[in-house]
Amino acid sequence: MHRTAVVGTALATATAAALVAGCRAGEATVDGRGQERPQARASTSTPARETPRPHRTFTHKAKPKPKRVVVPPRTTTPVTPRRTAPRVAPPVIAVGTSGDRVRELQARLRALGLFNRNPTGYYGTITQASVSAYQRGHGLSVTGSVSRRTWTSLRSATKTPTRDQLYPPTTLPLAKPDPRCLTGRVLCISKTSRTLAWMVDGRVVSAMDVRFGSEYTPTREGLFQVNFKSRDHVSTIYHTPMPYAMFFSGGQAVHYSSDFAARGYSGASHGCVNVRDKKKIAALFGKVKAGDKVVVYK
Repeated sequence: MHRTAVVGTALATATAAALVAGCRAGEATVDGRGQERPQARASTSTPARETPRPHRTFTHKAKPKPKRVVVPPRTTTPVTPRRTAPRVAPPVIAVGTSGDRVRELQARLRALGLFNRNPTGYYGTITQASVSAYQRGHGLSVTGSVSRRTWTSLRSATKTPTRDQLYPPTTLPLAKPDPRCLTGRVLCISKTSRTLAWMVDGRVVSAMDVRFGSEYTPTREGLFQVNFKSRDHVSTIYHTPMPYAMFFSGGQAVHYSSDFAARGYSGASHGCVNVRDKKKIAALFGKVKAGDKVVVYK
């Protein structure tokens, strides 16, 4: 009994000490030998209690409505259209041009009495003046150049020129032949038209432009005949070449003139009948015979 009391007292003391120390005593079991065997002691440290998280409350916030931006009406400044010069159609035929179209233009103008020479195919100042005269008389813009409107009007007012009208033998129109030129072989020379026509039995075989003597050395008029011919003649008075010379009245002759070819009608001869087309006078020289008639008339 004394031992049991001692053991009990010891256990009580230990338990009290444990309680004072803040620990929990483990339970004891009695093994088969009557001795106590302590159970596995639990952890002496109490796990810290997790601090509860505060409950989060979510407040639904409505998205702010976008502010309506009022755009003022767009004002546009009226654009003043740029004034541009009216487009002028380019002329169909203009001054300085040449070719078959110009030749046709001149033939049509001549048919209306507005071009006082034969077609040359070159649009110069004389053609320009003729076009201006036509435009003025038909209520067209007077430009001197042939616009589409002018060309259409002129074509409707005239007939299509024949080949002889387009390609006459001389630059200047032939004059009406003198009655003395209508028979035989004749060099028919007109001072008015400034042309020479080689005629055989009243028919014109060839023709060419000519010029005459000046006021102080005039070319004589009348009925003559070819006295003699000289292909490479040189004047014994003026010492100038007179190729293809065909003399008909003293020292006056029909011949080629390089001065006439170069200067045109701005010059004059010393009384001879000058020809400026060398090929034509050369061909004529080969046909004319001594004794053939020469008629010079106004």
